[in-house]
Amino acid sequence: MRNTRMREPNQEVARFQMRLGAAGAAVLIGFSVLLVRFVYLQVLQHAYYATRAEDNRISIVPIQPTRGLILDRNGIVLARNYSAYTLEINPNKVDAEKTMDALSEVIAVEQRDRRRFRRLLEETRGADSIPIRTRLSDEEVARFAANRYRFPGVEIKARLFREYPYQATASHAIGYIGRISDRDVEKLEQENLVAEYRGTDYIGKTGLEATYERELHGQTGSAEVEIDANGRAIRTLRSTAPVPGNNVDLTIDIKLQQVAERAFGDYRGALVAIEPSTGGVLAFISKPGYDPNLFVDGIDPQNWETLNNNPDRPLNNRALAGAYPPGSTIKPFLALAALQTGKRSPASAINDPGYFTLPGVAHRWRDWKTGGHGYVDMHRAIVQSCDIYFYGVGNDLGVDTIHSFFRQFGFGEKTGIDIDGERAGVLPSTEWKMARFKQKWFAGDTISVAIGQGYFTATPMQLAYAVAVLANGGVAYRPHMARYIHDAQTGLKHGLADEPLRTVPLDPKWVDFVKQAMVDVTKPGGTAGQAGKDAAYSFAGKTGTAQVVGIKQNEKYDEKRVAERLRDHALFIAFAPAENPRIALSVLVENGQHGATTAAPIARTVLDYYLLGKVPDSMPDMQQDEEGD
Repeated sequence: MRNTRMREPNQEVARFQMRLGAAGAAVLIGFSVLLVRFVYLQVLQHAYYATRAEDNRISIVPIQPTRGLILDRNGIVLARNYSAYTLEINPNKVDAEKTMDALSEVIAVEQRDRRRFRRLLEETRGADSIPIRTRLSDEEVARFAANRYRFPGVEIKARLFREYPYQATASHAIGYIGRISDRDVEKLEQENLVAEYRGTDYIGKTGLEATYERELHGQTGSAEVEIDANGRAIRTLRSTAPVPGNNVDLTIDIKLQQVAERAFGDYRGALVAIEPSTGGVLAFISKPGYDPNLFVDGIDPQNWETLNNNPDRPLNNRALAGAYPPGSTIKPFLALAALQTGKRSPASAINDPGYFTLPGVAHRWRDWKTGGHGYVDMHRAIVQSCDIYFYGVGNDLGVDTIHSFFRQFGFGEKTGIDIDGERAGVLPSTEWKMARFKQKWFAGDTISVAIGQGYFTATPMQLAYAVAVLANGGVAYRPHMARYIHDAQTGLKHGLADEPLRTVPLDPKWVDFVKQAMVDVTKPGGTAGQAGKDAAYSFAGKTGTAQVVGIKQNEKYDEKRVAERLRDHALFIAFAPAENPRIALSVLVENGQHGATTAAPIARTVLDYYLLGKVPDSMPDMQQDEEGD
């Protein structure tokens, strides 16, 4: 018989109640935790999450300011803005290559657009938006809008673009803007300017666009925009208007600039014209130039390769960074140094046999004129550019005296002009050679320096500055291109003060003597007599020719047997009117061979236009422009 266990109802009830109590306690604890969490979120963290919710609903959108204009001295616009639509891809949200393939079915996307996009993507890693197409037509905008649902991460945006209406004219002076790169961001971070550039895609890269970036940029505005779940703007709640950038008025005369650039024809070279009484730059030429409009949207690799590999080096700023032997253009300054130090007087004369020798040295330094100039005093030495005379002057002065005197005219140092990229050139001395080559200075080195050759190099900017100082009687002003800052908020113009750098202590009678000799250079019998023929004003000048390759002792230079790019450079410096100079300039023509026949006529064309308003017959469109003004 099997034992049957009797059920104990009291124990089962107690067990059930215990289980029920445990379950109830667990539920109560759970709800207590939820209640505490709700109180924490709704009461203690209410402000925080309310702000988060509001942030999800409202977006702060930066409003890009309108960039200021750049104008010439007569109010002609050289850099302006226009609005256009761009098609932009967010590379952080989509596969850019696949997206470009798909976009090409709706809007034309050429290979150059793709190359430019990839270049910008490398330069601006982490950017939220990079343009694949710019300047969309209304039809293209409408076509994309109809297909927008197919392209998440792609937007059409209205942008302001920079335009340079004169294209390559004055390109090295004005410079250009371009998209902000990672390197630009680093610089902005160092200067604590990142917040001011929020929402800004472009920044000045070179020239005046870079120098006066802070003035031209303006102040970024902002808008509080209500957005939907897809991130699209529904309405603007409030906004702070941006402050447009200030306009920058220049000292440059763009019509004079055009005349000067066209006067070069197919030659390469540089010209700098300065107002001696202020230091204002009237014209700044580096030939050939380039079209800065190519860089605004990000230059495509093909155009970049074309510019970068061009043997004429259009991207090289010859006027500021080209260091050339100044040749015979330094002879007036050497004469002035000899007069000031008492090493020579105006009556000091020599008999030029066509060569110069140093005691105990067999080498002969030749004159440019075969057989020499015969009897030569200082005046005739300047007018006919007698090398032998100045070999002797340089030898008697010594290189260190030349160095000290020429330094006062800005040789061997940067002029401080208000664009970057300036080189200092080389004004040699015994100390310089020892530091540079660990060699002592030889007397023969001085002979070469005395006619602007050897170790001596100068930029066209330095030559223009030096002749401006001479024209101004020794008073040196800092060269500059900006004339006024036109305040966008007040409408007032703030003049940039002309800054006298120094006054070179010169005896006026010696200055007048050298100036008169330079005037006679442009008259019959002078080396630039043909260039000065029938001038309606008096002007002072000095020709120069600088060797590109050395010529052996017994070898005769034959330009027809020398490769074009190895031929001599042609130089000319001038100021006018001679009695009251309003303009001083330097001209360098690469491989132009003769200053008198190549560089001096360019200077004459520039002076005729600036002083007389005379437009060359070869520039009929300039004549029309003048008649229309």
